[in-house]
Amino acid sequence: MIREATGHDLDGILEIYNEAIANTTAVYDYKVHTLEDRKRWLEKKQKDGYPVLVFEKNNQVAGFATFGPFRAWPAYKYTIEHSVYVNKELRQEGIATKLLQALIHIANRRQYATLVAGIDASNEKSIKLHEKLGFEYSGVIKRAGYKFGTWLDLAFYQLQLNGPSHPTEQ
Repeated sequence: MIREATGHDLDGILEIYNEAIANTTAVYDYKVHTLEDRKRWLEKKQKDGYPVLVFEKNNQVAGFATFGPFRAWPAYKYTIEHSVYVNKELRQEGIATKLLQALIHIANRRQYATLVAGIDASNEKSIKLHEKLGFEYSGVIKRAGYKFGTWLDLAFYQLQLNGPSHPTEQ
């Protein structure tokens, strides 16, 4: 089941996110987050009107996804960047695909024009997932990050959404 996250989901979200920080290059961060960090993150997402979805399986958070602003300047208001994370024990079950499809649906309904994915260039599974859903390669920033004693390249993919019927500059 996919639904909006609540405060009750934060332990599961934190566990998934911290595992990604500690063991993967999916997150270019060095230190695991605290429950208080995740509470502030969820509160800000909710206050700003951005979705935080969880995929619930057997009454546990199996994965989560969200989107937010791509860049801070007003002219970027129709472009958003997303993230999707799945419990390491449940990867390859289609959870990320379902979460991303739900985010795409929400983004289209809210009339965004472009959905951006920043993916570690070595993450072939994530790249294939995005390509399967219609994302197109947009470029790479070489040596964008440094983690686990190596330089990391950040690949960008984008999906063209429906966009607003009457975009404005306001």
